[in-house]
Amino acid sequence: MQHHRTENAHTHDTWLEREALAEAMIPLIGHLYRTNNVVTSIHGRSLINKSTMNILKAHRFARRITTEELRLEDTAPLLRVLADLDLGAAAIDIGRLRLAYDQAFAAGDERTLEEFLRAELAGIVGQGGRDERTSTDVVLYGFGRIGRLVARLLIEKAGGGHGLRLRAVVVRRGSANDLSKRASLLRRDSVHGSFEGTIQVDEATNTITANGTRIQVIYSDDPATIDYTAYGITDALVVDNTGRWRDEEGLSQHLRSTGVAKVLLTAPGKGALKNIVHGINHATIEDSDRIITAASCTTNAITPVLKAINDRYGVVHGHVETVHSFTNDQNLIDNFHKGDRRGRSAALNMVLTETGAATAVAKALPELAGKLTGSSIRVPTPDVSIAILNLTLKEATTKEEVNEYLREMSLHSGMRKQVDYIDSPEVVSTDFVGSRRAGIVDGLATIADGVHLVLYVWYDNEFGYSCQVVRVMEEMAAVHPPSYPAADTSAPVAASV
Repeated sequence: MQHHRTENAHTHDTWLEREALAEAMIPLIGHLYRTNNVVTSIHGRSLINKSTMNILKAHRFARRITTEELRLEDTAPLLRVLADLDLGAAAIDIGRLRLAYDQAFAAGDERTLEEFLRAELAGIVGQGGRDERTSTDVVLYGFGRIGRLVARLLIEKAGGGHGLRLRAVVVRRGSANDLSKRASLLRRDSVHGSFEGTIQVDEATNTITANGTRIQVIYSDDPATIDYTAYGITDALVVDNTGRWRDEEGLSQHLRSTGVAKVLLTAPGKGALKNIVHGINHATIEDSDRIITAASCTTNAITPVLKAINDRYGVVHGHVETVHSFTNDQNLIDNFHKGDRRGRSAALNMVLTETGAATAVAKALPELAGKLTGSSIRVPTPDVSIAILNLTLKEATTKEEVNEYLREMSLHSGMRKQVDYIDSPEVVSTDFVGSRRAGIVDGLATIADGVHLVLYVWYDNEFGYSCQVVRVMEEMAAVHPPSYPAADTSAPVAASV
């Protein structure tokens, strides 16, 4: 019995030591963010404004990527060195940076941690928070599910004021106390939890101030008649998340307003508009593009995985079936709806419906044009969906091989912000609420039989998609900071696996 008490005491002491290390990291993370404009993360999970427990969980999460938990004894000294290097603006993944150092050390690299970091971050060492980015005013046209999540992300990324600056929200007035209701919806969310920070409302000026970000609320029914310059907003990027207009003619109304430079639609576009899936075809964005669309949540979830598979094995043809959470356009109880089946109760039924995601993939990935079909089943859950990719390949593979390839792609490739990988036997849909990746491959569910492959890809169709939208916004405004470590060009590709 005494042995067990001693063992328990040791375990508890170890936990307390880890808590102390995590607590000591918080001021370092904050200093890097506020003084140096450096955003830190662990394998894509942001550390900004996180609690001690969230930092511990982020270290624990790393085992899903590298199979081993990330040790605070390794990351704490790395953060201390970063703080001493007086860096310029950047996004730094300390999980990947520590992994790169450990791999270099194992290969015989005898440099100290500081020497290694000075070399890896040579472009920003000693820059004293210098940020070469200009600021771009952002207007959210509509303040629904995606609009409010994009707002949360922009507020989180506000930093020193460089990059994307959320300046205004445009809505139609819904009631006499509209402003307080809008603020309440930003503050509280039944799926994504409470807003992390403080929110103040000023009825006299029609503004909402969230964590120091002052948001002008503009009431309008006409996107073409607003004078944004009257609010000090110029050359704005308008993010239309109403879904009301999908083509160039409709979205061009925003450009007729004073103070607007560009428009981004958070839905699939029609006609010749560029449908951008970040990580796939964002390099095609040109400064002259005035209207761009961010495609759909499903297209964003499946296109990166499909590209990875097509690059390595080749896709002959396939079918995409999405099991999708219900959305606001469905009825809570049976009532008239212009769409087939969508008039039936979303809370009580699985609803078979169409999806354009399979064909929309070709707009971002032309080599898959005509090779995919798709359909969707809406189910009674509020968020997180799963796509089932049933593919016929040119080259045969095994479950073990394809899973290892996708795991490596999620860790090292240029699509690591889009593709995640997990092989836990216990995960369910709610475990992916808040995921910042476009899609998460469920490795245990993979089925591979020669040239026949079935993949299951989870995705937070609200938050994960909103992260993709913000990435496209950063490309359009050319305000994304340099990222470290850079993508590993030695990651598996078609010729090397």
